[in-house]
Amino acid sequence: MKVFTPGSVANHTGSKYLGVLVAAKYARNLNEFRRGEVYTEPASGQIEPREKLTTTALGGVASGTVEFNLIERLRGEM
Repeated sequence: MKVFTPGSVANHTGSKYLGVLVAAKYARNLNEFRRGEVYTEPASGQIEPREKLTTTALGGVASGTVEFNLIERLRGEM
């Protein structure tokens, strides 16, 4: 099992909170992308199960491969 600390995520985002938010948004996008795939249960011992989407997203943010842009909003837009 892979473990990502808040500090490893913060290295590329500047804040652990922003890193977790970016990873959550990325995981949602991955979920939408993978929704069209057909999932089959792996036979015992043949194929290892896939990595969880949140783990994939946190790994991408921690390694710096996920690019993101912050868009500032005015108070009236909320």
